[in-house]
Amino acid sequence: MGGAHWLALYALILGAWGLLYAMALPAALREGAVIYGTDFLRSLCIVTPDAAGFARIILMWALMSAAMMAPTALPAFATYEDLGRSAKTRLGALVAGYLSVWLGFSVLAAGAQMALFNAGLLTAFGDSRSGVLSAALLALAGAYQFSPAKEACLSKCRRPLVFFMAHWDEGPLRNGLRLGLVCLGCCWALMALAFVGGVMNLAFMGLATVIMVLEKLPDLGRYLTRPLGVALLCAAPWVLFTTI
Repeated sequence: MGGAHWLALYALILGAWGLLYAMALPAALREGAVIYGTDFLRSLCIVTPDAAGFARIILMWALMSAAMMAPTALPAFATYEDLGRSAKTRLGALVAGYLSVWLGFSVLAAGAQMALFNAGLLTAFGDSRSGVLSAALLALAGAYQFSPAKEACLSKCRRPLVFFMAHWDEGPLRNGLRLGLVCLGCCWALMALAFVGGVMNLAFMGLATVIMVLEKLPDLGRYLTRPLGVALLCAAPWVLFTTI
């Protein structure tokens, strides 16, 4: 997987993680927000879910999506390029289509963050302040691990060769959009757990990225999906009972 286009893709992923690291909020600032309130955060130019900061929240989610989801699609990107060795594949268009789907998800996630914050269910950092909300998100993500939709999307992500051969004539951009949609179908519920694990929490993002990468591997992933679902379903009542 050599070439300038691959170096650019790796630079994109590393750059997204670098920006997320720069934006990550130390525990001391989170504790300060509890003591001094949201105005304390605004005075430090921290991203907050108000109308003026909506674009910044979209940017934050877009960075999260690029940093966390692009690594999960690297095997598919490599498969696409291998298929097109004898033709001009335009890998950049494929990646652009893929990331555009996650940009759309970022807009929806930012809107959900603002709505939940205004309802008093999230802190100014986007972390859940409601045991009921946390338990509901964990239960939703756990149940989704057993759903036919999850299985159908995972089957396509785990067999990118078959997936691309079925849609090759549509071109790289539409193939990227299709890949982004099936990837979204795999991972949206796990991404929503950012409200539980902590939006801009690097430890959560790193762990979730590793899990989603492994889940898409054809040999290892099938041993992970259902046990992960069981773990999430068990975590839901535990979180509920320990926070009420």
